[in-house]
Amino acid sequence: MLQFRPWQQALIAATVILAAILAVPNFFSKEEVAGWPGFAPKGRINLGLDLQGGSYLLLGVDTEKVIDDRLTNLRQEVQRTMRPSGDRERIRLQALPTVNSADDTVSVRVRDEAQVEDAAKRIRDITRGGALVGAGVRPYEVTVTGPRIDIVLTPEAKRAYGQEALADSIEVVRRRIDPAGNKEVLIQPQGEDRIVVQAPGDNDPEALKQIINRTGQLSFHRVDRSVPAEEVQAGILPPGRMLTPMAVTEGPGGLVLYEEAEVTGDMVESASAGIDNDGGGFQINFAFDSRGARRFASYTSEHIGEQFAIVLDNEIISAPVIQSAIPGGQGRITGNFSPEEAQRIATLIRSGALPAPLSTLEQRSISAGLGADSVRAGSFALIIGFIAVVIYMVLSYGRFGVYADIALISNVILLSGALSLFGSTLTLPGIAGVVLTIGMAVDANVLIFERIREEVQAGKTPVKATELGFEKALSAIIDANVTTFVAALIMFVLGAGPVRGFAVTLATGVITSVFSAYVITRLLAGLYVLGKRPKTITL
Repeated sequence: MLQFRPWQQALIAATVILAAILAVPNFFSKEEVAGWPGFAPKGRINLGLDLQGGSYLLLGVDTEKVIDDRLTNLRQEVQRTMRPSGDRERIRLQALPTVNSADDTVSVRVRDEAQVEDAAKRIRDITRGGALVGAGVRPYEVTVTGPRIDIVLTPEAKRAYGQEALADSIEVVRRRIDPAGNKEVLIQPQGEDRIVVQAPGDNDPEALKQIINRTGQLSFHRVDRSVPAEEVQAGILPPGRMLTPMAVTEGPGGLVLYEEAEVTGDMVESASAGIDNDGGGFQINFAFDSRGARRFASYTSEHIGEQFAIVLDNEIISAPVIQSAIPGGQGRITGNFSPEEAQRIATLIRSGALPAPLSTLEQRSISAGLGADSVRAGSFALIIGFIAVVIYMVLSYGRFGVYADIALISNVILLSGALSLFGSTLTLPGIAGVVLTIGMAVDANVLIFERIREEVQAGKTPVKATELGFEKALSAIIDANVTTFVAALIMFVLGAGPVRGFAVTLATGVITSVFSAYVITRLLAGLYVLGKRPKTITL
């Protein structure tokens, strides 16, 4: 148990050295680190709002737009369900369904009164389901008056959709500015239609707004080439059409598209940036979920040779011609994008579209929540405590205390390297997590050394006593650290802001402290007792 092969010793040493290299950027400024070669590590431990300040935004959520979108989608569904399908015949309407936003109503007029009941049944079928029904909320009321059918959004559903939009907006904003969940961004609702965002960083609210305010609405539309150019220039478009501008990457101009999207961004399951091997530059690779894959395959198989447009936030970012059916549910968006642009678009698509437009009601830079004196005092206390622990271990356990101190220093290096690699944010509670980690690492060594002392007093040889000490202390060390790790996970999942920062440092510290206390200390103790073969050991 005390023997380590040469390759194992080399691997342990390489792990500590690698962690030290990863932690090096924390001793240099961001500008200096940015000028390092591409292969050099550049990850840093970020400071939280309480240590360095950051940006504050108060955002308003346009929940009315959410209701309008719901009614518009319902109008399209109603229009679609009136089409022939299987053994169902077409139901002819007097005109396209209309939306009355003031009354939250979609109205339909059936041409043949003999088909009114059938039309009402189809409408009830498409308005009967949904998550709100499972929650006991009736989303729509359907009334029939002669040839007219009115679908009214209920007040309960309107309120529920507004709350859902607020919660979804918070989640989308969180994924955009903190995808890894380790930057200690504070995002919380305020009232029924407002969101407070506090992000540590460069005190630049404008940069934060640029990340947040892109709607991220992706959709795939059929191109209508039948509209004459002069009518397009005059703004005369057929019903159900829209003139959409091209993005900068595609050049000036625009295309006439069908308003109804064939596939929408909520059906995209994943998106990533990659190199475009065909035309140079970068591209965006995406994959649909099962629903989107079926729609995309059906559309591409029926419209081979036709042009279709990929629209992001009301701009056409690509307009390829369909060469063949695409049944796999995967595709790519090309357009000679730059690496940054491709990554930005992929992030927007992957994080999902904002369910409602956001408006900035207030923005400002915020200063650190703790004064410089408080930070210095906390850092000084941490250093004093660390030195006191080091001295105590040497005085209490002699040579083995020195081994524990070496393992303790290695633990700090490993923890710093891991937090730098993850780009974690350190807050004052996070510093408390580091202090707790140091205490836990020492606690593990104390358990081991006390077990060794008991075995020596029982008459065991130094080699056997050391081996039994590590072996018998292992279960206690694992039990204590597993429960701590589980507690840290619960805090990370349920907590927010500084609480998550404490959980991140604590969970990472649990792993590094077990490694340093049980592996590094055991390596050093094993090299001593197996190499020197002492007659006795003093603990």
